[in-house]
Amino acid sequence: MRDDPYRAFLPYPEVSVPSAASGPLAGMTFAVKDVIDVAGYPTGCGNPLKLAASGVRTVTAPVVQRLLDAGARFVGKTQTDEFAYSVLGRNIHFGSPVNPAAPGRMSGGSSSGSAVAVAAGQVDFALGTDTAGSMRAPASYCGVFAIRPSWGRVDSTGVEPLSPSFDTVGWFARSAETLGLVAETLLGEDPAPLPGAARFLADRACFALLGEDAAAALDGALRKIGARLGGLDPASVAPNLDNLCWALRHLQTREAWETHRAFIERHAPLLNPTLANRFATGKDLTDTQLAEARSLAARFRNHLARLLGEGSVLVLPTMPSPPPFLAEVEASLEDFRNRTLRLMCPSSLSGFPQVSIPLHGDSGPVGLSLLGPAGSDRSLIQLAGRVAEALGERCCAA
Repeated sequence: MRDDPYRAFLPYPEVSVPSAASGPLAGMTFAVKDVIDVAGYPTGCGNPLKLAASGVRTVTAPVVQRLLDAGARFVGKTQTDEFAYSVLGRNIHFGSPVNPAAPGRMSGGSSSGSAVAVAAGQVDFALGTDTAGSMRAPASYCGVFAIRPSWGRVDSTGVEPLSPSFDTVGWFARSAETLGLVAETLLGEDPAPLPGAARFLADRACFALLGEDAAAALDGALRKIGARLGGLDPASVAPNLDNLCWALRHLQTREAWETHRAFIERHAPLLNPTLANRFATGKDLTDTQLAEARSLAARFRNHLARLLGEGSVLVLPTMPSPPPFLAEVEASLEDFRNRTLRLMCPSSLSGFPQVSIPLHGDSGPVGLSLLGPAGSDRSLIQLAGRVAEALGERCCAA
């Protein structure tokens, strides 16, 4: 991508990546987050030493190859937060992409460049990854649609891991229709499709995490859903979101440390201080803390499966606020990060699919999410399209 005013793409030398001349995605363009292998390109993971150690990859990740075989044309590799381990969209080594929907504000991460490329109209769709919000945060901040699929449903071969029990390949698009076309290629038929008339559930504890600037837009969206699509029933996602948050933190940080330990101990890379602290935390967790976290995660997964059954969908805020300003210092964002992780817990801990729908807020873009049972991904996208139509919303960006 030679003309890239939004700094979504990495300036790698252009290499030809062949795609099929015809297919269900023919005529469409896509980008790939720089944690996913594409033959002829390095996989830099947002860190200069990882980039230097990568070398040029010779095999394309299967998820990318399926898109190429379906006729989509690869445009380039996109920016990521360092080691794909942040929801902010800032990188101390390679800079921050420009948010087309809210210039001067964060793009969200870690799949920052992919969300920006879609929001700016540079590509039709883009691949990213999500561990604890890395698709959902930039989708909300950049005003685009995104899906974090059911865990394990998309092949992760050729994708640099962070926390393998939670890592999931997803994609962004400017419409639910495009989101669904990509899903048709990557997912096949749903093993557990939603019924035609899904039941909507909402947990007020999740909406209580919203700041004032997001609450008005999302409250209005809930009223429209209730009036136009059959009502919302109250539900309790979990007795204590704080406990879920800590379980996810513990499991994610330990797995992240185990994944990157050898590289960090060998090369001692310069890291964002917040990221360095996360790796140190993961290293120091006790076996007791991890066992408690795993037990809570298993109980929560069973609870959520019973709550949703085969025909219910949980309605959630995607993020607690519109995107913060780029000038915000990380130390001031701790409360925001804590509220964010609480909203990310249900999908990340359960492995159930979540689709983010863009909304217009007075202070910037916000997102409303639908979370469905495992294996309901494609029907969840279709439902998201109906919700977006009922809300009168389309992509907030170009």
